[in-house]
Amino acid sequence: MENNILISPSVLAADFSKLGDEIQSVSEMGADFIHLDIMDGHFVPNLSFGADIVRGIRPYSNLPFDVHLMITNPEIYINSYVDAGANLITVHPESTSHIHSVLQQIKKSGTKAGVALNPGTPIEVLDNIIDVIDLVLVMTVNPGFGGQSFLSSQLAKISKIRSIIDQENYSIDLSVDGGINAKTAALAIDAGANVLVAGTSIFKSKDKTYFEIINRLRNIVP
Repeated sequence: MENNILISPSVLAADFSKLGDEIQSVSEMGADFIHLDIMDGHFVPNLSFGADIVRGIRPYSNLPFDVHLMITNPEIYINSYVDAGANLITVHPESTSHIHSVLQQIKKSGTKAGVALNPGTPIEVLDNIIDVIDLVLVMTVNPGFGGQSFLSSQLAKISKIRSIIDQENYSIDLSVDGGINAKTAALAIDAGANVLVAGTSIFKSKDKTYFEIINRLRNIVP
């Protein structure tokens, strides 16, 4: 049976002193996306990087850039990230008072649009926006920092969203982000996820190559 699991390494866990090389390496070793966490220190309690860095690392990979905006009022910055090379932009419903409008703004730019659900975000927020999104990102940690433990309480949410997608035959990817390793990836896949965002388990491994880790995650049988 064909395995359709996609792997999106989160560069938040990469070595920032050689970020371009890290991105090139995982791209060559079988990744499907490059996941970029943008944090403003306001919407989440951490800072990462902005559009200039995204633009600077764009030449290091031909893979789609999966840009996760954990920022307040993302509508102000959408065009900057599109111009920097984003292929998919994911936003949080709580980050703006006009989530449907923001998603439409992303789509009109020619970029795919995603919505991220924090552990405390109910799936009902999808009711009025599911027809305009290309991806649902379920956060299996509270956003802001890498290296956190997987919240198994979110598995039921993943399963419910998968049921909605399949029942209505939506062309939507279901992604999970937070605490993803071989064990938790199996749980997420079993619940219905088809995209795994993994940072620490890929970039911080001491005994396996990027190729080995990425392929192990992709070929997990739940």
